[in-house]
Amino acid sequence: QVQLVESGGGLVQPGGSLRLSCAASGFIFSSNGMAWYRQAPGNQREFVARVSSDGNTNYADSVKGRFAISRDNAKNTVYLQMNSLKPEDTAVYYCKRTLYASWGQGTQVTVSS
Repeated sequence: QVQLVESGGGLVQPGGSLRLSCAASGFIFSSNGMAWYRQAPGNQREFVARVSSDGNTNYADSVKGRFAISRDNAKNTVYLQMNSLKPEDTAVYYCKRTLYASWGQGTQVTVSS
């Protein structure tokens, strides 16, 4: 019943921007913290950003100052605004509830010239 659907990925040049979206259903979205993770081929899945139920945010050092996580409780959606993208940001991006292990299908972000 829990469903997380990531979208918004694509191919972008270094220095460019993308905004990822995660549409959530099957749980009370507003009472859950939400997070973004990413995984590159051959790598472990790593934490990117988190927004709590009351709107507090935190970020991995690698994306701090470039990415911004936000949420729209009326739309049951969490966003990841990605600016100043680098090739090292290339990965499949996933969203997740903070306290649960449910994952969406992911959305591919490729940063390349």
